[in-house]
Amino acid sequence: QVQLVESGGGLVQAGGSLRLSCAASGRSFSSLAMGWFRQAPGKEREFVAAITWSNDNTYSADSVQGRFTISRDNTKNTVYLQMNSLKPEDTAVYYCAAGLLAISRTLQRPSTYNYWGQGTQVTVSS
Repeated sequence: QVQLVESGGGLVQAGGSLRLSCAASGRSFSSLAMGWFRQAPGKEREFVAAITWSNDNTYSADSVQGRFTISRDNTKNTVYLQMNSLKPEDTAVYYCAAGLLAISRTLQRPSTYNYWGQGTQVTVSS
């Protein structure tokens, strides 16, 4: 079992930055691919970014490329999402997810992930 706890959400003006953190416990973090998803009211959950467990390759959605960066620190069992140049359309609840030994080509799918955090709200005002 893996427990995931997100933090770092909040209210920010358009053009601002936030850094989300997700702390994992309960299993070897280095064997977990980690992803960030988001869900806005009335919309489906969508992929934001992911990082592999094996070689730290990263993937991100077209809508956030060049603005958001995912990274991980295996010594702290934590994954981060640095969000810059935020836009009002980035407003959503952001979820951290963990996939045990997940392979790269599946990281954009919510069904790939075995564990989910409770979510943290990010609100970007115009």
